[in-house]
Amino acid sequence: MFKKILIANRGEIALRIIRTCSEMGIKTVAVYSTADRDSLHVRFADEAVCIGPPVSKQSYLNIPSIISAAEITNADAIHPGYGFLSENAEFSQICADYGIKFIGATAEQINGMGDKATAKATMRAAGVPVIPGSDGLLESVEQGKVLAAEMGYPVIVKATAGGGGRGMRIIKAESDFEKAWNDARTEAGAAFGNDGLYLEKFVEEPRHIEIQIVGDQFGKVCHLSERDCSIQRRHQKLVEETPSPIVSPELREEMGAAAIKGAQAIGYEGAGTVEFLVDKHGKFFFMEMNTRIQVEHPITEEVTDYDLIKEQIKVAAGVPISGRNYTPKLYAMECRINAEDPANGFRPSPGKITNLHLPGGHGVRIDSHVYAGYTIPPNYDSMIAKLIVSGQSREEVITRMKRALKEFVIEGVKTTIPFHIKLMDDPKFKSGQFTTAFLEGFDFSTL
Repeated sequence: MFKKILIANRGEIALRIIRTCSEMGIKTVAVYSTADRDSLHVRFADEAVCIGPPVSKQSYLNIPSIISAAEITNADAIHPGYGFLSENAEFSQICADYGIKFIGATAEQINGMGDKATAKATMRAAGVPVIPGSDGLLESVEQGKVLAAEMGYPVIVKATAGGGGRGMRIIKAESDFEKAWNDARTEAGAAFGNDGLYLEKFVEEPRHIEIQIVGDQFGKVCHLSERDCSIQRRHQKLVEETPSPIVSPELREEMGAAAIKGAQAIGYEGAGTVEFLVDKHGKFFFMEMNTRIQVEHPITEEVTDYDLIKEQIKVAAGVPISGRNYTPKLYAMECRINAEDPANGFRPSPGKITNLHLPGGHGVRIDSHVYAGYTIPPNYDSMIAKLIVSGQSREEVITRMKRALKEFVIEGVKTTIPFHIKLMDDPKFKSGQFTTAFLEGFDFSTL
């Protein structure tokens, strides 16, 4: 087992990893930018190293600085968390070259799944259902128009190196194709340095369902059931729950088996998710694979009593998994608490938290790195806490979530708490019958 792990991340996920390491008797090293010197992950780690100024490229994305921090502290492993360098193949390979264990996927696995077109071809070859679309990248707008006509509109163009909805455009008619193509390429090139696009049939009225998987170094893969991530704004998730209201035991078994096949096809090592779209007829299609821990992993932990960070560390250290598939014993839901103003287009709201009261009680968990007096920097993602509740039924979870949200007090900045409270009262949300387009018709004016 590792003696010391450097956490190449910040905020709540860094603190989350530190807690598990402490329970496992593993020393920790926090890295931080000058904007994060007062963050809790810096305070609770055994050691801390400043790696640069607030700009991410000069700190949390600065590979030489992170490797140097690992070397001077004698860390024998690096946990990347999520975001930043967690799916960076170059970083994974450099860690291997320096004899530092990267707690995550190998460079080859990250490359194979990070390129969306390659990932789709790999999954198709493994027998996993994929959305009809182009075989690889589109070479021209004319080729795209021909394929779109064959599949039938609506279609969607996506950046092969994309994420977070960037480099993506839905096209409803041929007359819109060229403009959408140009806009997507421009956006993808600016965001990812890669303007390659591929084409898919647009799945109407979809649900976004992901399967949590864990694979070890010996070829075993198991799944820990699904999470429903359909409540999202501009492809950014806001609420996640498990089990999904629309997934039957039979569908869960089919999707779980498909996720395992896909992971085994690349010899996957570590925790990851295989993400699917499920259409209104109950058919599911592979969308992408995330070769890292997910923001929403706590809800799976709550319903399976399974520490995913601990399992990541054990797998990286060469410990085999049980190979047993898990099904939810309870229900759980997560609300992402962001420092944003939902009444004004979710405008970021950095600043000093003047007062803070966290909710509690049975079935309530808070993952956060903030405290009263903490200043939220404007340089990073606006998520400041995750509120996770669990219960015996979905109805109980919604009632408990609403109660916990009303207890949650954050003063000094705007947050998404008012949005979440209203969502818990929404009849359509409570019915469980919604799609990824749910928030397009949501009334934000009364927040």
